[in-house]
Amino acid sequence: MDVARFVFFHAFFSTKKVSQDIKETQQTLSVPLDDKTRGALVNSFFGLLMSLHRAPLCDGGSAASQKRVLGVRADGAMWIDHMAQYAHVLLNHPKQVQTSQPFTPEQRQAWDGMMESVTNLKKKAKKGLTAESNAFQQLFLLIGMHLFKAPEELLDTMKDLQTCVDKAQEKKAKKTKKKQASEQEEEPEWVEVMVDILLSLLSQPSRHIRLVCKTVFSSICPHLNLAALNAILDVLNPDKDSEENGAVVVTDDGTQTKKRKLEDEEEEDEETEDEESDGSEDDSEEEESDDAEMLEDEEEEQMEEEEEVDQNFRSELMKVLQKQNALATEEDASSDEDLDDEEMMKLDKSLSALFSEQKKKIQAKKDEKAKLQKEKNLMLDFKIKVLDLVEVLVNRQATNPLVLSLVEPLLNVIDREMNSSSDQQSQDFLRRAADIFQNQLCRSKSYCRTAGDQQGELHDLLEKLMSKCQKLSDSSLCLYYFSACLYLVKLLRGALPADTKEAPKPAGKDLKVMGHVDVERVTRVFREALVSFLSRRKSPLTSQMFTDLFNRFPVLCVDLLDTAVQHITSGVRDHQQGQACVLVLRGMQIKEVQQLLSGAKWTALCQKVSEQLSGILQTQADQLENKLVKEKMVKVLELCQFLIKTVHLQKLSVDLDSLQTTLQSLTSTAPLKSTGKLEDTYWAVMKLLGVTKPKVDKTKPDTEPEQKPALKKKKGFLPETKKRIKRNKPVLEPAADTTAPSNKPGAEKGQAKKKHDKKTKQKRPAKGAAASEPSPAKKSKTQSDNKPAKKKKKKKKPKQTKEGGQV
Repeated sequence: MDVARFVFFHAFFSTKKVSQDIKETQQTLSVPLDDKTRGALVNSFFGLLMSLHRAPLCDGGSAASQKRVLGVRADGAMWIDHMAQYAHVLLNHPKQVQTSQPFTPEQRQAWDGMMESVTNLKKKAKKGLTAESNAFQQLFLLIGMHLFKAPEELLDTMKDLQTCVDKAQEKKAKKTKKKQASEQEEEPEWVEVMVDILLSLLSQPSRHIRLVCKTVFSSICPHLNLAALNAILDVLNPDKDSEENGAVVVTDDGTQTKKRKLEDEEEEDEETEDEESDGSEDDSEEEESDDAEMLEDEEEEQMEEEEEVDQNFRSELMKVLQKQNALATEEDASSDEDLDDEEMMKLDKSLSALFSEQKKKIQAKKDEKAKLQKEKNLMLDFKIKVLDLVEVLVNRQATNPLVLSLVEPLLNVIDREMNSSSDQQSQDFLRRAADIFQNQLCRSKSYCRTAGDQQGELHDLLEKLMSKCQKLSDSSLCLYYFSACLYLVKLLRGALPADTKEAPKPAGKDLKVMGHVDVERVTRVFREALVSFLSRRKSPLTSQMFTDLFNRFPVLCVDLLDTAVQHITSGVRDHQQGQACVLVLRGMQIKEVQQLLSGAKWTALCQKVSEQLSGILQTQADQLENKLVKEKMVKVLELCQFLIKTVHLQKLSVDLDSLQTTLQSLTSTAPLKSTGKLEDTYWAVMKLLGVTKPKVDKTKPDTEPEQKPALKKKKGFLPETKKRIKRNKPVLEPAADTTAPSNKPGAEKGQAKKKHDKKTKQKRPAKGAAASEPSPAKKSKTQSDNKPAKKKKKKKKPKQTKEGGQV
């Protein structure tokens, strides 16, 4: 805290007179601060505020036992509140200290009003409204501290915030009179103004402001209305011209936008540290490398544009040359001979002026392109921050009917970004929007259960999304639209009668309960999609999408099974026929579907499936050599296996004779005689019909394994020519050969002879020594080496023959 006080004092204040109440005035700086150093101190102070905001609580204290709240000390007080109180003390001592940027009377009045509002919020927080009061306190104090940095920009924001908080407090305390209510209808609600304030604050490059805005928005979510939500969605809407939003974001000059971009990169790094403690440095390096690649690509494009010759510039250049008679003609090979020095000087001046003007035009184009790119990057950063508010709304107010208004705008965002540029920033925005839509909205366990009032609108939206889903070309994008359709059906169905934690799954009549769903209308919509999937060659729909539909809504599955059964034989291609078998199999395996179709309906369905399978097996029996047909036949046989097993277990009166005859006729086909999944599945089916796989006697091979050709050498081993071989060195001294037979037997190896020569050379006596001295040593050596020498002979016989051959 002392460090924060020191940095804040020297960033925004200077000492006029020493004061005992202010510790920072007791020591003065030896060198006064310049503007550059003071600017660095300002940035450091707000970074320090961010660190204090995220500081963990100590073990002791009153706030340690409470829920984790950002920006709170162990005693329950906020860090930023202490700094605001310290700033207020400094402002109240103008004789001792002076601000580097003095407040105007209007700005000082806004500061005093802010401190008064914070005091009132503290009093109301003691009565029980702790979370909401703390959020408003943080927002007030944060804007107040930023008044020292940019007082002119945030003065209006401070006034609007005070009026919003006052209206919110009055509305909660008691209802206003009818006259006041009629006047307020003409003015926007306080929630709308508050959302506009938060959006304007999110344009600031501050991670601290971003976190506080997220906290404040979570507290005002219950009071959100459609107009306030539309203000948020207008930022994300890609089809709407966002000139106003662009003006909010792009407010800095070139140098300041660079600083803002760097600060935003640091903020993103801090966010990744919150979500994932590891790999933040790697992520930042990847982002920097991606940005570098983007800049290189832009430079290459700019170079290509410069290489293109401007026709206007060419015409002007021709005019200049013709005016000075410097243009060569067919008669004159060169134009330099006709020009004197003065004319050449004039020509040089006119050419230099022309080229400098052209250079300015090219530079202006580059600057305009760079400016547009900066605006695009800043706008994407702003949209990513706005997604924080959408995420808070989806998580905190999932049961609010306003959440239904998010479906189509989020789909438009995903559709737009998937077809746009693939730079890193756009991909981050797309990934964030897709995660909020798919995982937090569509798959959420809590959802709006009172959508019956909007059933007409929801049915119309369902038809609109499904028709667009069938026209797409990308399956990944189609998945988001199909998920949205399933989410709408879930909203229309509402809560099931037995939708409790301890209650068992619904059975019998409860399965048919579909709430406000128009079953015929919705079934028609999904049947058209299913027919499109099974009858089109290139459909963005997949079998997994319909499998999810069958599992989540068994009532719709019952109505769609007949369509899938028909396409087992009428599918447009082998792939579609196989997918029809997969859908029928997945649908029949669902227990709820079996309960809904119990009795004669279930028997009739099994009989129909048996006939379809028999027909497709008869037509495809001669085409099993084809790879696509093989894959389809595996799926057909899996459906056969389930059908026969179900008929036998449930003892249904289903005629399987035609199917059995068709399956038995496939035994002699060649592909079923080879091993693989097709053969295993086929014989698993035949085993259910009582036919076992014939055993094949294994015959022993005529040739022994020793007569097999030698295996190829493994890679990585040296050939024989490259291996190091121990060879016998030739005897250089002939005198050693004469002495060797007298001392050793004639059958001794060359290698032993070599060692003996070495030893005799080392122990050769000096001149004049007695010749009889070495003889006893030689005899003793030969006698002691006789036995081991014989053993070595036996072990190394192959080497002797080999060496003898070499000699």
